[in-house]
Amino acid sequence: MASNSSHRPAVPAQRNSQACPLALNAITALLALTALATGCVSKAKAKQQARDAYVAGQQQAMTKLMQERAGPSVTIIGPVRSPTVTYTEDLTVAKAILLAGYEPPSPPKQIIILRNGFAIPVDPKQLLAGQDVPLQKGDMLQINP
Repeated sequence: MASNSSHRPAVPAQRNSQACPLALNAITALLALTALATGCVSKAKAKQQARDAYVAGQQQAMTKLMQERAGPSVTIIGPVRSPTVTYTEDLTVAKAILLAGYEPPSPPKQIIILRNGFAIPVDPKQLLAGQDVPLQKGDMLQINP
């Protein structure tokens, strides 16, 4: 019986030794495929991001060119009929909102002037109370209803 028990472990050991290279090969192949798939996705994603950035830059350049041709203006971001208002020396936040044709029936909850990369908050309640804020050439006015 001792020979039988010594013989039995040898068979599973042979099976394991044959199965291990197959399992290692399968795991290696799976890892290689994962690495390839991940690399392709990030390259494609990087290309798409580069395309998107290029298109955004082209749109920004076209907008700037059109604004320069039309003269100085203020851009309004939000629910308005006309998102561009011609700049005048006496243009204020309230006047720009009226000229742009603010559409919602309720007053705005938040107004922000975007000027030279800085955000300047304007309190809508103070605006409605008559404390208007002057605008400058190239300002962007963000209106959140």
